[in-house]
Amino acid sequence: MPIKKCERRAEELRPNKNISFPIGSILAVKKYYDFLGLSTIFNKFKGRGIDINSLIQLLISYKLTENLSISKASKWINRTPILDLFDLKPFHEKTLFRTLEIIGDNMEEIIYHIQDHIMDRYDFEHTDVNMDWSSLILYGDKSSLGRYGYSRDHRPDKKQITFGLVELRAPINVPFGLTVQKGTALYPVSVRQITTLLSLPSDNTSR
Repeated sequence: MPIKKCERRAEELRPNKNISFPIGSILAVKKYYDFLGLSTIFNKFKGRGIDINSLIQLLISYKLTENLSISKASKWINRTPILDLFDLKPFHEKTLFRTLEIIGDNMEEIIYHIQDHIMDRYDFEHTDVNMDWSSLILYGDKSSLGRYGYSRDHRPDKKQITFGLVELRAPINVPFGLTVQKGTALYPVSVRQITTLLSLPSDNTSR
């Protein structure tokens, strides 16, 4: 006996103007930003216009949620529900680029003070550090640091940048240092720059 097709169909979905976003990441960023007292670090770098602390928290929230380009970050941030959480008005995407430029220009000082805030807050024991050095290939040609060098990505046809990272050893395992260099920079260069950045004696490091 043939089965009769049901005449009932699923209701057609119609788009509306409602938007949604995960508020948990934003609230977590705001909580720990205040908990670590990071606003005292960044206040000195930007005194006019939109509060730099709000912009940094928004950028971190965006990277934890979407993690796409800064141009798309501007579109993600410049929505009424998100702006309302920080009591802000819409702003141009150039404001975000300027914020990142300020952070980059003052990276060493910022990392140094963040390290102090974290160490004071959590009372970490002094210990050795782990260091590592690697590279990232570049698909564009705008970076002034781009150079042809030894490619750990096995792409000698592409320019690259090199970077060094440092973290406190176990049982802490918290990253504290970052240096970004030309694609031809060697590992010993990164050791000197990172130890200078962290004000650590060179004989207090291990890999």
